[in-house]
Amino acid sequence: MSLLKYEQIAEDLRTRIAGGEFGPGELLPSGRDLAEQWNVSRATVVKAYDVLRNDGLVVARQGAGFIVAETPVARPAGGRRAGSARVSGGAPFRRLGVPDRVVPPDHVRDVLGLSAGATALRRARLVLLDDGTPGTLVTAWFPPDIADAAPRLAMAGPIAEGTTHYVRRETGRSPLEGVDVKTVRLAAAEEARLLDVDQPVAVSVVLHTAYDQGGRPLVCEEGVTASHVFEETETYPMV
Repeated sequence: MSLLKYEQIAEDLRTRIAGGEFGPGELLPSGRDLAEQWNVSRATVVKAYDVLRNDGLVVARQGAGFIVAETPVARPAGGRRAGSARVSGGAPFRRLGVPDRVVPPDHVRDVLGLSAGATALRRARLVLLDDGTPGTLVTAWFPPDIADAAPRLAMAGPIAEGTTHYVRRETGRSPLEGVDVKTVRLAAAEEARLLDVDQPVAVSVVLHTAYDQGGRPLVCEEGVTASHVFEETETYPMV
């Protein structure tokens, strides 16, 4: 399906940011310049910037326009419903270690459809609370076909545009369906250490898997949150 004009503009800016043309804190092209370049209205450009702002990739600077976000945000695992913005529920995070290829836990292996002993690419991050303390430990597992096609996943540091957009650009595959499995268990020793809690402690676990148009898994994310900071609120119609 072809992209609408504002989506094309957003993707072009996303690609230029990812390529290093605009770094964190740098001013992006003005609405007037982009409108002339793409032969569209200013309203179309504003819509494109709204897409990037909702993804947490750019922020508005009063009187100047838009700049590349200096502090990327990340979300805990799960809740990736269609139309949900990346900044909704997003928070500053700290990347843990460097991405590596290891044999995933059995439950992740089964979701990704891997054979016994097969490796997946692991990326881990610690999503922080408002006071800067640990909130949720998120480990993302990418199957080999995705990791091979999207080499930046194996590089240290955050991907400013978000892994979903990067994987789509590199592979042409987008998430069509998400499955979230929520459970409760005791924290493992390493999880307790990273979450800065004493054992034994209960944790809420969300196992999120994103599937593409062909039903193939793109990523499996496991989010672990200590019980004392876990809270989930949902508002919904009753009529």
